[in-house]
Amino acid sequence: MKVMVETSARHVHVTDADLAALFGEGYQLTKKKDLSQPGQYASNERVDVIGPKGVMPNVSILGPTRKESQVELSLTDARKIGIAAPIRESGDLADTPGCTLRGPAGEVTLANGVIAAKRHIHFTPEDAEKFGVQDKQIVSVKIETAERTTTFGDVVVRVSPSYAAAMHIDTDESNAAGCAGYVEGEVIVD
Repeated sequence: MKVMVETSARHVHVTDADLAALFGEGYQLTKKKDLSQPGQYASNERVDVIGPKGVMPNVSILGPTRKESQVELSLTDARKIGIAAPIRESGDLADTPGCTLRGPAGEVTLANGVIAAKRHIHFTPEDAEKFGVQDKQIVSVKIETAERTTTFGDVVVRVSPSYAAAMHIDTDESNAAGCAGYVEGEVIVD
């Protein structure tokens, strides 16, 4: 059984308050394009992510706004700007490092919230049943490419009726497997 594999590039999620500090009071995100997950979109707005050793410029903000601001970087990106980002599921921000976000109207210093996203698969309950998996189950996924076939372990399954079936890996993982264009992966239930 195969699932679409998408590369999730570096991005930021922000709260309404942080959006106002970065872009001005009352500012609203503007949609650039819809993403595969229903209701999620890449916005036109971008910020600089500032760490102790440098700046990652022009990082996309994904919408809609959230209850906590979060920065998702690849491990390579994080190391480049001097942040030891832990590998975590989205939203698991306890004891994570922070950074500064810079927008056209100001800066926001986050006490925490920088992570490298744990590779994961989004499934609806129907998809999960079809694949024979459950929420939070750990599986492997084999991605066959022309010259770098790779099997990723430690892939967490996330199940919700609001999801669409897709696996998300970061740019480091995508480059390691030689992914380009449309890619599918074979789900292996251990």
